[in-house]
Amino acid sequence: MNDEYGDSRPGGGPGEDEGAATGRKGPAVGRRVLLGTLALGAGGLAAAPYLQSGLEKFLGAASQVDPTGISNLLPNGGGFRFYNVAASVPTKTAATYRLAVGGLVERPRSYTLAELKALPQVRTDLDVQCVTGWRVPKVPFEGVRVSDLLDAAGVRAEGRALRFTCFDGTYSESLTLSQARRDDVLVALRMQGKPITKDHGGPVRLYVAPMYFYKSAKWLSGISVTDKVEPGYWEEYGYDVDGWVGRSNGRDDRPTV
Repeated sequence: MNDEYGDSRPGGGPGEDEGAATGRKGPAVGRRVLLGTLALGAGGLAAAPYLQSGLEKFLGAASQVDPTGISNLLPNGGGFRFYNVAASVPTKTAATYRLAVGGLVERPRSYTLAELKALPQVRTDLDVQCVTGWRVPKVPFEGVRVSDLLDAAGVRAEGRALRFTCFDGTYSESLTLSQARRDDVLVALRMQGKPITKDHGGPVRLYVAPMYFYKSAKWLSGISVTDKVEPGYWEEYGYDVDGWVGRSNGRDDRPTV
């Protein structure tokens, strides 16, 4: 695995938030620069909460343009790390965001952000576990159950799985229909009591509580019902399609649910 260092080649691995690696290559970095950068990050985490918030925003922006990958070594104030599978990610606002639900359904539909917010919301408070090893305890997520969107769309008899696509144009994920219908699988709109930021995959992301965080696709823009499972971005690199925490990818982490 890549230990969240930003290598998207086979043999590397997702350092999921968040969700994936950049695959960007850059110049070699000297030991002094590396240690200095890590010290800066440690100092920021030890500072007051308002400084941590600033560090989080800085690292999120820096990871988009950092050719060295050093910014990806630093956790932000919330304990997460920032990665992207695309070179850049467009910004979606309440006016421009859409979530398309289609495929093998009777009533395909496109939802605005306001329409998603108007639907019944549920909240979970569970640990987030990355397949590379780090864990963030008791992360609140709030949003709409995927099962509610499926019921509204009317899944056809031949529907067996879901394919999730993202507005970065690269990231994708998949679940079986029975997995997606769990009560702890959400189209998430809020995280840690706030609207999900772009750096964390907002304004809308997938949240799959019982699975490693690479299954919780960022920048969600499409849900398509299919007749079979279509492996997502990280599965194409060899990661397990059924990414249960502690029961997949050769890991024995404590389950999150």
